[in-house]
Amino acid sequence: MTQIRESDFIQSIADALQFISYYHPRDYIQALATAYQAEESPAARDAMAQILHNSRLCAEGHRPICQDTGMVVVFLKIGMEVRWETSLSIQAMVDEGVRRAYTHPDNLLRASMVSPPIGARRNTGDNTPAVVHLELVPGDKVEVRLAAKGGGSENKSKFAVLNPSDSLVDWVLKTVRTMGAGWCPPGMLGIGIGGSSEKAMLLAKEALLGHIDIHALKARGPSDPIEELRLELFEKVNALGIGAQGLGGLTTVLDVKILTYPTHAASLPVAMIPNCAATRHIEFTLDGSGPVVLEPPRLEDWPAITWEPDAQARRVNLDGIGRAEIATWKPGERLLLSGKLLTGRDAAHKRITDLLERGEPLPDGVDLTDRFIYYVGPVDPVRDEIVGPAGPTTATRMDKFTEPMLSQTGLIGMVGKAERGPEAIASIKRHGAVYLMAVGGAAYLVARAIKSSRIVAFEDLGMEAIREFEVEDMPVTVAVDSRGESVHQTGPAEWQGRIAGIPVRVEPA
Repeated sequence: MTQIRESDFIQSIADALQFISYYHPRDYIQALATAYQAEESPAARDAMAQILHNSRLCAEGHRPICQDTGMVVVFLKIGMEVRWETSLSIQAMVDEGVRRAYTHPDNLLRASMVSPPIGARRNTGDNTPAVVHLELVPGDKVEVRLAAKGGGSENKSKFAVLNPSDSLVDWVLKTVRTMGAGWCPPGMLGIGIGGSSEKAMLLAKEALLGHIDIHALKARGPSDPIEELRLELFEKVNALGIGAQGLGGLTTVLDVKILTYPTHAASLPVAMIPNCAATRHIEFTLDGSGPVVLEPPRLEDWPAITWEPDAQARRVNLDGIGRAEIATWKPGERLLLSGKLLTGRDAAHKRITDLLERGEPLPDGVDLTDRFIYYVGPVDPVRDEIVGPAGPTTATRMDKFTEPMLSQTGLIGMVGKAERGPEAIASIKRHGAVYLMAVGGAAYLVARAIKSSRIVAFEDLGMEAIREFEVEDMPVTVAVDSRGESVHQTGPAEWQGRIAGIPVRVEPA
């Protein structure tokens, strides 16, 4: 009978979470590098180069790939012959491992978990609790598979119960079109088919823990209907032309993973969950001999791809900028921002709009006249850092706040990731503002452009507090110009047409 010590289990969870915070899985890096070499879209290639360069920087500096360091999800298979040397529950041991990982002084990770989920939504401060799935199996070992799942991709989870005669392929293609770019493609799609509603969702999540092997599958050919389905979906999803960061291009997904389970004769439950460009997962086995020993990848595993600012990019001084200047910017144009901008996410926007509704003044230091706001919740700094990894959060969550922000505060520009919805685009056009996109999955690279940071309001919100950043050559792309043209509409439409061999022209919103 194998004895698993509490200290070994907790340390293994903590070490694994630190490990995946700064090391991409080798298969992901190789797949993304292959996609980069084949990509024909300049915007998508630039985004992929930023992600790959960021990945190497994080591996070298042992800092998070993304500022959203994820919700911890753990799948455990515990042998029935295992004996635990502990007085704690499995959940308590996992949570202690999470706590140690996320508060490690050498590599602080961002705490994102809030409790309760409605109402006060207070940050738990250490990213606990984890979401734990447990299965008892024959044997005398403990198999651990864990992931740190970012909110942007998690928010795009989809579920439906189809009729048995319905086309699953049609449902996937229709649904992917509605997901936008908030899940930070290129990534993976995990699909669960069958079981009950909750089983299908669990299968989809677990499918994302699989290794990327679609090109090997393509080379040898499918051996069963599920492999045929994977190949069909891989080709057809990429043919949608969504591309890296939703900018339009040849690669939207690097793999499609599918798990199945028997289901009721009257039902076809199907779930789909994407994984983002900051895909983080690992697996290991404990046999009672001590904590897991994780072997770091070799830096040679990363391709010799680096990112440098485009020589043709327009340099912008944010200090003293006005509407006349931003009106000259073109959709898809690359900019390098320097100067001061404020930060703010969902909670800060809610507080600001509540103040506006009550006719109360904004806090001292929050003057948005002719200024830009960056949608970001950074990781806390360590050592000599100004700020930890500070990539963009999904801009569509701020769409509901866009009109009052633009009409009542003097704000002229916003920076985030992914597309804006019709309501926000209409407001941007109406007020002659702009929306700029930074690359999701390049958080450490972006942080290097931040030269100073100070909290100016709502300090109690933690990572969601309003900060003032001073930046130098921060790379962004004009995603929605002052006339309301969105590259997240024109880019995918153009590349879908190119892939299909049909020229496409999309009119601005």
